[in-house]
Amino acid sequence: LLVQVVKEERGNKGAALTTYLSLAGRYSVLMPNTARGGGISRKITNAQDRKRLKEVVTDLDVPQGMGVILRTAGESRTKAEIKRDYEYLMRLWENVRSLTLQSTAPALVYEEGSLIKRSVRDLYNKDIDEILVSGEDGYREAKDFMRMLMPSHAKVVQPYRDTTPIFVRNGIEAQLDRMLQPQVTLKSGGYIIINQTEALVSIDVNSGRSTKEHSIEETALHTNLEAAEEVARQLRLRDLAGLIVIDFIDMEENRNNRSVEKRLKDHLKNDRARIQVGRISHFGLMEMSRQRIRASVLESTMKPCPHCGGTGHVRSDSSVALMVVRAIEEFLLKDSRSHIIVRTPSATALYVLNHKRANLVELEARFGLTITIEADETLGTQHYAIFRGAIAEKPEGFVEVRSLPAYVEPDEPEDDIVIEEEE
Repeated sequence: LLVQVVKEERGNKGAALTTYLSLAGRYSVLMPNTARGGGISRKITNAQDRKRLKEVVTDLDVPQGMGVILRTAGESRTKAEIKRDYEYLMRLWENVRSLTLQSTAPALVYEEGSLIKRSVRDLYNKDIDEILVSGEDGYREAKDFMRMLMPSHAKVVQPYRDTTPIFVRNGIEAQLDRMLQPQVTLKSGGYIIINQTEALVSIDVNSGRSTKEHSIEETALHTNLEAAEEVARQLRLRDLAGLIVIDFIDMEENRNNRSVEKRLKDHLKNDRARIQVGRISHFGLMEMSRQRIRASVLESTMKPCPHCGGTGHVRSDSSVALMVVRAIEEFLLKDSRSHIIVRTPSATALYVLNHKRANLVELEARFGLTITIEADETLGTQHYAIFRGAIAEKPEGFVEVRSLPAYVEPDEPEDDIVIEEEE
């Protein structure tokens, strides 16, 4: 059985597989076992272009049982360019098919090209004058792929020879670092906050220092329009997907809401992912969904914090100190034969000794032993460890208080007392 991964595993969710295969090229997508599939991308809306491209697809003479979809990138391409891309996909499918017949399951028979190949395939257009590639291996890979895909454009790919690292020279490293920050500052002084959760991605728009306009409504509109452009950009940069909720600044006039919606949709037209956009609600919220192409930048480059476990919060020193004192009491109720040593980070240890010393003294007197608090920075912020020490020498006549006396219900009277209501 030949299957293709259409969605990678993410968190607790497993990968999604399909038997309906698809191989993506620059201008077209080949579906080897989908006879009824094929056609023109829905993003191509011009009637004349759709009619011309349908004729191109018909002339490709696609084998029976297969389908071809022309991508948006092929909208203004010639018949020769589209045919060359289609023939490349047919050769690729023959290689996959041949390798499948020779392999013993389970086996990997094909995986999508490297980042360099995907970038050339999906992002290159005639407006780009030069593609600089750092490293000889990467340069050769990009050059060979461009020669196969678009031979006349191979000269555009050039090696990067400068001694300064390519990311440093173009300021890309700083931009990559900003992609991992939740706050994005707008030119007007406003900002947006992006938070990814298990259920959805929330984006909050704030005006910040943006107060140049004459009224609150104008400030809100200007900030929201600017935020709409930046949100569309950040969705692509960060690979944000799934359900996305944008909290725009509240505006009184309905036409302003429509302007913000239009601005966002206009800037989403260049996004290759499938997107559905709702309208701004009465509460200033806009819901939208974006196709998940791959894991987001945050998921692929970050890991949960070892201190907070990814929540972004840790317990305060006072809260951890209370937890330690209760844990000591619970430990001694089970076994109070030995002195005990409690190890915890220095901040918690100092708080216990300075603010909970009376509790420690009470426990020492109650169980007839000593409690030693030690600082241990190897333990996590919210962690502690309790160890047994030497056997405690109980003083003669010592009576250990294991617990407080149990509450006893009072005896019920033998005769029921009936209170009669006055008429």
